[in-house]
Amino acid sequence: MSSSVSRVFNSARNRIATLQGGNRLYSRSVSNGSQLKWRLLCRVPPAPKSRSVRDSFPLQKAYRHTSTEEEDFHLQLSPEQVNEVLRAGESAHKIDLVSGVPSSVLRFESNQLAANSPVEDRQGVASCLQTNGLMFGIFDGHGGHACAQAVSERLFYYMAVSLMSHQTLEQMEEAMENMKPLLPILQWLKHPGDSIYKDVTSVHLDHLRVYWQELLDLHMEMGLSIEEALMHSFQRLDSDISLEVQAPLEDEVTKNLSLQVAFSGATACMAHINGVHLHVANAGDCRVILGVQEDNGRWTCLPLTSDHNAWNQAELSRLKREHPESEDRTLIIDDRLLGVLIPCRAFGDVQLKWSKELQRSVLQRGFDTEALNIYQFTPPYCYTPPYLTAKPEVTYHRLRPQDKFLVLASDGLWDMLGNEDVMRLVVGHLSKADHHKPDLAQRPTNLGLMQSLLLQRKANGLHTADQNAATHLIRHAIGSNEYGEMEPERLAAMLTLPEDLARMYRDDITVTVVYFNSDSIDAYYKGG
Repeated sequence: MSSSVSRVFNSARNRIATLQGGNRLYSRSVSNGSQLKWRLLCRVPPAPKSRSVRDSFPLQKAYRHTSTEEEDFHLQLSPEQVNEVLRAGESAHKIDLVSGVPSSVLRFESNQLAANSPVEDRQGVASCLQTNGLMFGIFDGHGGHACAQAVSERLFYYMAVSLMSHQTLEQMEEAMENMKPLLPILQWLKHPGDSIYKDVTSVHLDHLRVYWQELLDLHMEMGLSIEEALMHSFQRLDSDISLEVQAPLEDEVTKNLSLQVAFSGATACMAHINGVHLHVANAGDCRVILGVQEDNGRWTCLPLTSDHNAWNQAELSRLKREHPESEDRTLIIDDRLLGVLIPCRAFGDVQLKWSKELQRSVLQRGFDTEALNIYQFTPPYCYTPPYLTAKPEVTYHRLRPQDKFLVLASDGLWDMLGNEDVMRLVVGHLSKADHHKPDLAQRPTNLGLMQSLLLQRKANGLHTADQNAATHLIRHAIGSNEYGEMEPERLAAMLTLPEDLARMYRDDITVTVVYFNSDSIDAYYKGG
């Protein structure tokens, strides 16, 4: 991807680039040094649908074509318009007290930039009302947004139920039996969006209830540990997603949505923070890093997840252990699981988990798979499923005063920036924010001082400075060149790619930056 971007956007200003996006052929030119244009040269027949679950868009050799059907896309963006696009999805939230005690989380900032239409990433932040834990999640969908949407709405509930005491679970069950309101489970601080499952939430609640009934049967007084809860929640939700589409359902909406969720997929990373206890669970190629400032002032980056893909030797070894030796050469083809999927762990994607017979029997129940945009295919070399798992890798870290921030993001960010790059950008963002706060209390306020401050702000380009660290990361991810320098023309070009061309150059990017309260963490160790 980076080489393709380099070929197009680092070319001479008067050079013409021709690309194919969807069933259209585009030509880009920069004619006067500032005006960006994508010209629709012609429409071409659609290519056969890729067998890949995760969309792949290799650049094809294309030629300029003379056509009577030409459309010009005038895509010049002013700096203000660039900021407007980048900041459209940002949000920030300050955390005060958790059960009357200062939280170890000070605040969080998040943002999202779409490449797919509709966007396939989801995010969620919620406090667990029965256990006082804070939960942050990033969910990267592929093959559509349905699975990521479902996981973003449901996973936190499974986690909250897993952590409930036996007594609380009994109260939940008693309320259901007597048709009384349930105890509040979550308080959403950033909900993943309006639910597309409003008509079928009763089905989801039924399955959540079956889960807590099974936990009740275990007779555990204090509930699962956080690590056990994360493990169980990921795997149980994925199992329910698979079972829901197999169940005989009368309601057409419920059936169709269940099919879309199961046949699309989503990777997920999730952080649970309770006091100084930080647990991170990851399944797939989302990523979480911790920014640490040592006592000597030096900053270091601590990765808390590993990407589950073909470049992870531990994942390759796991796959080989789980399948016959005769499949060693076909497990990974062209750096993809069975030649199909880049991540080796994900929710949904039942094509890589079910037998051919089960997949065929479910799809023969009268679904309009074309209208539902369902990928119908039997992966090659699919001999001993399941090949894909939603079992997360869980990491525990005990927070210290020197732990300053946590970054969770979908792979759209990590495709562009390395761990150290992200750490440096957040640190730079923090230092700039502190440095540029004018100390007016120490100096008399007069017109001369205000004019000086405004001129300094203009000289430093602070009129465009991002207040949100997630926005700052996205800006640099798509606007920096190979040397890490910001290029305004490149940034504008990446933001104005036609809808059916954008996914060739970048993925959906979703970022959450969590800032820790060092004073609160320090007080914990001092017994405060």
